Formats: sequence, C-alpha cells, structure tokens
Amino acid sequence: MAALIMNNKDLLYVIKPEEQNESTLRELLTLHPEIQFVSLMGVDFAGNDTDEKIPMKIFLEDIDGFLTGSAAQTDGSSVVLTGIATLNDARVDMKVDKTVNWFVDYNYEHFDAESGRMIGTLRIPCYLIHNGNHVDSRSILNDTLAYVEKEIMDLFAKHPVIAGLEHVNPAEIEKLLFTSATELEFWVKTPREDAPLEALSSSQVMQEQYWQRTRGNVRTALEQTIQTLELYGLEPEMGHKECGGVKGQIDAAGHMTHVMEQLEVDWKFSSGVQTADNELLARIIVKEIFRMNGLEVSFQAKPIPGVAGSGEHTHVGIAAKMKNGKIVNLFSPKDMHKDFLSAVGYGALMGLLKNYEVTNPFISCTIDSLNRLKPGFEAPVCIVTSLGLSPDNPSRNRTILAGLIRDLDNDKATRIEMRSPNPYTNTYIAIAAFYLSCLDGIKACVESGKDLKALEKEISKKAGEEGFYLDTDRQYRTEEDVFEDFTAEERSKLFGEPPAT
Repeated sequence: MAALIMNNKDLLYVIKPEEQNESTLRELLTLHPEIQFVSLMGVDFAGNDTDEKIPMKIFLEDIDGFLTGSAAQTDGSSVVLTGIATLNDARVDMKVDKTVNWFVDYNYEHFDAESGRMIGTLRIPCYLIHNGNHVDSRSILNDTLAYVEKEIMDLFAKHPVIAGLEHVNPAEIEKLLFTSATELEFWVKTPREDAPLEALSSSQVMQEQYWQRTRGNVRTALEQTIQTLELYGLEPEMGHKECGGVKGQIDAAGHMTHVMEQLEVDWKFSSGVQTADNELLARIIVKEIFRMNGLEVSFQAKPIPGVAGSGEHTHVGIAAKMKNGKIVNLFSPKDMHKDFLSAVGYGALMGLLKNYEVTNPFISCTIDSLNRLKPGFEAPVCIVTSLGLSPDNPSRNRTILAGLIRDLDNDKATRIEMRSPNPYTNTYIAIAAFYLSCLDGIKACVESGKDLKALEKEISKKAGEEGFYLDTDRQYRTEEDVFEDFTAEERSKLFGEPPAT
C-alpha cells in the first residue's frame, strides 16, 4: 500500500499562482474529483496552522468569493492571537493568498470509492484579518520583507556605489530576492518503547550514528519522505542520520523494534513567505509518512535530556534580480578570493549579531528550546560568528550562532546560517526578525562608507575596542578564527598587530 501511495504520480500535488484563477481551478478540480475538501490555512503567532474541512461543493459554488473576498471566517479566540481576538470580539476573516503555491494534502488512509485514489484536501494559504487588520504570522513576514526591500532600495539610491558591489548598478535592479531555507532535524521512535539514556549518551560520545546507514522502516519512511517532497516540488536535497540515536533491534517476526534515531531532511531554498509555507508542508509530510510506517516523530528541540537536541538551521540571503534577468548575490564581494563579504553582507551579519538579544525571544521562546542551547553540543551558546581563516579558507565552525557559508566557485551560494532555531520555532516570525536585524546592520555599514577591510576589522574587534556599530564590550568573532589560526602576517595586515619575531 505504501509503495502505491508514493508512486501515484497521477495525483495533483501543487497549484501554482498562475493557475489560481476561476477557470483553471474548475478545470483542475474537475479532473481530480478525489480532492473533496478545501482548507484555508492561516498561521497564528505561535506558528500553528488552521485546518478546517470545507466541502469542495461549497468552494466551487462560491469560488469567486473565496478568491477575491473573505468567504470564510474562524474563531480567533481558538488560535494564538493573544491580546487581539477575544471571546467577545473573536471574528477573524480569512483572505486567500494567491502569490504562493497551494498544496493538496492527501489522506493516506482514506480512498475515493470511484477512482480508488486517496482523498485530498486543497490547502489554500491565507491571511487572518481582525477588525480590518492583518493579524497572522504570514502577514508579518510578507509585510516585513516589503518594508526591508523598500528600505534597501532607498539606501541604494542614496549610495549608488557600495563596497564590494561596485559591479552592480542599483538603477538596474528590478527587485530583491530574500532567499532562505531551513534544515529540519527530528527524532523518530517506535511507540511505547524508549532506549536507555545511557545507551543514547554513549552512542553520541562515540559518534556511532552520524551518517550511518538507515535500516528497516526508518529507511523506508525516509525514502518515501524524500519522494513525496519531490512530488510537491520542494526539490529535496538530502535525508540522513544525525548524531543522536542507537542501533535498532529486530524481533522474531523480522520487524524493527526499539527504534530511537535522529534524522535530518533538507530541501531547496525558496523566497519570502513560500519558504515558511514549504516548512509547514514538510513537517506534515514527515509526521504522516513516518506514522504510516509505525514510527512516532518528535520535533521537540530537546526531547531527551543529556542527548543532542534537534535544530532547524535557518539560512538567509539577499539577491538582486537585474532588469536583464541576471541574479546577483548581494552578500558576495566582487572578488571572492580577496574578501569575505560585500558591505551588504558584512552589514547583514553584524546586524544579526548586534540585535540577537532582541531577536532570540522570537526564536527560542520555550523552556524546551532553551534546554537545547547548552555547552557541549553543536548548538550555539554565544553571540559569535566565524568568517574563516582567510577568504580562500572558508569557515566550517559548527558551534557558532551565525555561520558564514561561502563557496569560492559559486558566488550565488554566499549566505548566513542561523543555528539557533529549532523545529518548533515559528519560521515566519524568525525569518522576519532575521531580515529586520540584517537591515539595521546593512544601513550602518553602507552609510559608514567604510571599505571592506575596515568592515572586517569591525566584526573582528576584541571586547573593549570601540567600533562604529558593534557593541564595545563584546567580541563577535571566535577567538581561534581571528587571533590563533591567522598567520602573523595576516594578523598584522588585518588588525594592525606587529608580526611575531
């Protein structure tokens, strides 16, 4: 049955924005009568998505109302809109978003009698509106990115020549692209069975699980997850074992028992709100497919004390689409071998670091999430970054808060990896907060007029040294990255220290 479900490519999985008009929708839904429900998906401030079942007949009878107005409502007191929707003022309208992909959510256990296909629900992303105001996570991210784009374009108009981006003419920029992506880690286990904590801890210390081969129903579920992500157009890039877990056992019937493993699934980056919508879909797919294979999934940040928690590293970048169609990464300097970042890239990184104490409550907002951020694991505990030993030797430090990802052969790959989010972080709010932080630093660095070496010196300063933007009493770049692994000549050139004699 599982193989039949995964290979049913005759199903409709995605409806793209250009198909979200009345005539095309009627045609598609007529061809796929197995799609029998519609669900308007709003996302509250806690990151919870609404999931109601509206019969397809009602949707088709008033399709224009759904597409152009607020044909549906929800009880705002039943979702997390704290201080907004109350019991005596609970009406929340749901306005369809026609700028992102719509996905069809199939029920793997419910089949249409006539076609033999799984029953599907068309999930339509929407905005939540209370008393005329947008009051949802999707709106926050959408409005934030529009604001950040306007501010950066205005900044470029005032400063047409930017350090590291001298080859980019701001007048030729058509629009900005806020490229982002997440990496989803999670634990899987057989129901009602737990591995001993001592075994999990020992396995982690000896690194027995990382990149190990998956077996049995874990392997099947992981492979089916990747296949399904492909069907939905998320373009999965990798699924693999993470550092936590123990080796499962096989019972007398040949079934896997005592499964307790940590996995990770990654898929291709996207832009704006679509990134967070994809994240929600991926979590649904993971939970449903692993459950279908008899396995429980936990997205908790720290489900097992003393053992590695699950992160959801979030990558952020900013690119410019030029009027000639070319895509330019605004974080990458003109010469990747000479400099780490452009002024925009340095600004974004500094903004993330300087403002992180304000940002973190939106990223790590539960005791569970804070339990993950402890010394001794690959989770950040300090507000630091690592650039690398030199522009030709990129950093691969896995313990920092904000990692600079660079590929000398691909300037489009330059981005910043925030390692503090976890699977229950509200991705919409997190991305919005990250880009607002980036904007603050970008403005400071561009308006300063400083060259790239001066910007590198700013982010590399020691605690106690005064800078033009970063706090005086903090060091933001890892000690080993700056002062131990550089050669004496490099230290002298970058930081004014005399060469060692």
